[in-house]
Amino acid sequence: MSPLNFITRTAPTGPVLEIAGDLDYAHAPQLHAQLPGLDLRPGQRLVIDLAGMEFCDSTGITALLAARNHAHAARADIALAAVPAHTLRVLRVVGLDQVFAIHPDSGAATRP
Repeated sequence: MSPLNFITRTAPTGPVLEIAGDLDYAHAPQLHAQLPGLDLRPGQRLVIDLAGMEFCDSTGITALLAARNHAHAARADIALAAVPAHTLRVLRVVGLDQVFAIHPDSGAATRP
């Protein structure tokens, strides 16, 4: 099990949250705790960069959905960037690739 680490930065489109480690049952509450501290305004896009994510279970997927709900409550958009292949496969199987905008990297996700 890898600990979960976050780096938050600001892009022209809004906040970018980089996630590294395991987004699983033990660590997903940490993502929930990060959400209220994000400076997210109407019309912006929250980008969650998953390039450093090593593992994601169903609790992690639920945490990503909570991030989506948080963004929508702020009248903002959300995008996932650099989704690892194994997680992308799960998102496609359950239809969440239709719910999240998915980009190859955070650069593509933060283009206005």
